[in-house]
Amino acid sequence: MAMVTNWMSQTLPSLVGLNGTIISPEGTHERIVSGLYPGSEEGWQVYSTASDPDGRCVCTVVAPAQNLCKRDPRSRQLRLLTEQVCLCLCNVSQSMEVVDLRTSRDLQYVRDSEPLLRGVDGRIHTYVANPRSLTVKGLQELKGQMSQLRPLLSVVEQYRTDLQTLATLRVELLNLSIILTAIQEEIGAYDYEELQQRVLLLETRLHACMNKLGCGRLTGVSSPITVRASGSRFGSWMTDAMIPSSDSRVWSMDGYYKGRRVLEYRTMGDFTKGQNFVQHLLPHPWAGTGHVVYNGSLYYNKHQSNILVQYHFRSRSVVLQRSLSGAGYNNTFPYSWGGSSDIDLMADETGLWAVYTSIPNAGNILVSRLDPRSLEVLQSWDTGFPKRSAGEAFMICGTLYVTNSHLAGSKVHFAYHTNSSTYEYTDIPFHNQYSHISMMDYNPRERALYTWNNGHQVLYNVTLFHVIRSDG
Repeated sequence: MAMVTNWMSQTLPSLVGLNGTIISPEGTHERIVSGLYPGSEEGWQVYSTASDPDGRCVCTVVAPAQNLCKRDPRSRQLRLLTEQVCLCLCNVSQSMEVVDLRTSRDLQYVRDSEPLLRGVDGRIHTYVANPRSLTVKGLQELKGQMSQLRPLLSVVEQYRTDLQTLATLRVELLNLSIILTAIQEEIGAYDYEELQQRVLLLETRLHACMNKLGCGRLTGVSSPITVRASGSRFGSWMTDAMIPSSDSRVWSMDGYYKGRRVLEYRTMGDFTKGQNFVQHLLPHPWAGTGHVVYNGSLYYNKHQSNILVQYHFRSRSVVLQRSLSGAGYNNTFPYSWGGSSDIDLMADETGLWAVYTSIPNAGNILVSRLDPRSLEVLQSWDTGFPKRSAGEAFMICGTLYVTNSHLAGSKVHFAYHTNSSTYEYTDIPFHNQYSHISMMDYNPRERALYTWNNGHQVLYNVTLFHVIRSDG
């Protein structure tokens, strides 16, 4: 039986995902979908399990990439219940302390007043039994004693208030009892250590499955996910396309003309909040927005030249420069939006690429695979597609995908497959939410499209069609 799985992995720092469809040797289909959404704190949940009309198992799961139990909604419910317990206990404790302190003080006052109270009580009984025994002097003495006892009225009034406080505490304790019962039911229903181990195992299996999928053909682009609104109309932002997923740094480069300032954020969460960043000041200004971070280095086009620059973040230095022979620059062959976008560097599952054109190619897009250590061109393909007619372009699994516009209504219109040197026209729409895309790059590590759209940093998940062949 084939297995259909919808997989959504949610975490703020990554905010990316993979959609895939598999054709097994028997012709049955498997589908894996993952997508990340900012701000979500949902944990692993099995939404539904069922069989489709063809008898295939269908299961929908939502799974976080890390902090599994912390993001589990049941764990969150327990945390909220615990906070309520703490608040309730705090209220009860403080109220009890106040009542106890006041009661101790008032009780001592009553004890000190007891002889006087007994004396007044005796005098009153005597005067009631024998009214003639009441003299002016005796009446004055009785009034004096009564004046001394008058503070007892406030004590009695305070006792009435304390009775109300105790009634409130009774309600608090009843609420506490209900909450503790709920916690007991939650804890009793789930063995969290066992759940966490099962979740870790499932996550490992899902990632292993994703790695087995490898490359695929683009068949769909998700709705946009706006991560942040910052910077000018043009710019680029990215995560490293190659390093391990444990490195969650984000880089931002505002503008397309003579920029030198690169902001490095520690995590995606820091990027969304605009905090915890360091600044790199490049020795050479950049041109365009076609930059890429690959294996710890920034690769970019040097301003007013066709020179490619490799800037190493850790050493904060330029380690390599090389001319991309024949490539147009300085708005000779830009994308349709201009912006000195003559040379677009990008990375996919197969390596580092340059997308550009030259006069001998009559302005058609050239795709060259680069050696990241030397920036030497390893192989080039002439796609035949005019670069000025392209809104943006990106590589997935060795295939160049080109959009027909940078404005609203754009779609993925053209695909060139370097493995077969063939092309096709496609019709893959996507929502250009802010109507002016000046950067669109695929990240193979996170399998999502990063875009800079009119001062907004936006992500798209992608759907990839996979064919898996096995020996029986």
